[in-house]
Amino acid sequence: MFGLFKKKSKLDQLRDKYAKLQKEAFDLSKTNRQLADKKTAEAEEVAKEIDKLRKEA
Repeated sequence: MFGLFKKKSKLDQLRDKYAKLQKEAFDLSKTNRQLADKKTAEAEEVAKEIDKLRKEA
């Protein structure tokens, strides 16, 4: 209950964004491969940001 209004860290936000992009890419891969590839590329950019934050910490 006390964590209800706790803000997520930048790392947690990026992880959520990465997971969302990966799911969208998977769903799109069934219908439109080009859009799926774009979503995968976006997810990889987010993964790079995650790695950068991990190295800084």
